[in-house]
Amino acid sequence: MPEVKLSNPDKVLFPDDGITKAELAEHYARVAAYMVPHCKDRPMNLWRWNKGIASDVVVQQSLPKGAPDWVARCEVPRRKGGDITHGMINDADTLRWLAQQNCVTPHIWNARCDLRDKPDRIVFDLDPTGDDFNLVRDAALVTAEILRDLGLEPFAKVTGSRGIHIVAPLKRTRTADEVRQRAGELAEQIAAERPDTLTTFWRKDKREGRILVDVARNTYGQTIVAPYAVRALAGAPVAMPVTWDEVADAGLHPQQFKLRELETRLKGGDAWHDIDAAAAVLRLK
Repeated sequence: MPEVKLSNPDKVLFPDDGITKAELAEHYARVAAYMVPHCKDRPMNLWRWNKGIASDVVVQQSLPKGAPDWVARCEVPRRKGGDITHGMINDADTLRWLAQQNCVTPHIWNARCDLRDKPDRIVFDLDPTGDDFNLVRDAALVTAEILRDLGLEPFAKVTGSRGIHIVAPLKRTRTADEVRQRAGELAEQIAAERPDTLTTFWRKDKREGRILVDVARNTYGQTIVAPYAVRALAGAPVAMPVTWDEVADAGLHPQQFKLRELETRLKGGDAWHDIDAAAAVLRLK
């Protein structure tokens, strides 16, 4: 496999912080041992900021033309015919290549390429309407208890933006439609536990300031931000797996883990190191 060379490594991608393409590549090299197992064999979308994060984002499902042959691929049929050639993050070199493409934030499927319609993750996206992150933490803890009661093992990730993703690993026995349907039913149950702060109403004008228990990421072909991915925000916050003790801590903030401040955090290991071993069958009604 040839070395991935960075063109214009001093190119500033984060103008407020002076973070360069080279620093982005160095980040993905540091986290690769943790990140690759969570992304391996999953179709990805590239979120590229070719002129830095102050510019418009380019979201690509298909691999860019000229992508190296060694980047793993997944051919996904289009509804109207033909295929989309997704890339997959199966090694550290692919992460460096993504940095070369100005891909700040890769997003990945909840299913693997070999069984695209049998997800091995169910996801609940908790994003605040306001600024009270304590309400999001509480919602995450409620969600976790409901999932445990169902025989699932929940894991948490601060998104690096505003919220928390709750992810439970699944045995690949249910279709994407079944997982999406069950997620919607569970979202109603979760919202009923905190009716003053949680809702399943999609329209913002009906939420009345409450947090949406969002399950749309469970729809076939949808993606979520990859663990350890950098977000295109000032400070370069990172989507970071966290423990439940951290979720219970009032000091937790969704953007607290920054690209330039991760050395100590990474020495502590991966909070999701055992996620695949915890996979369980999703019980339906």
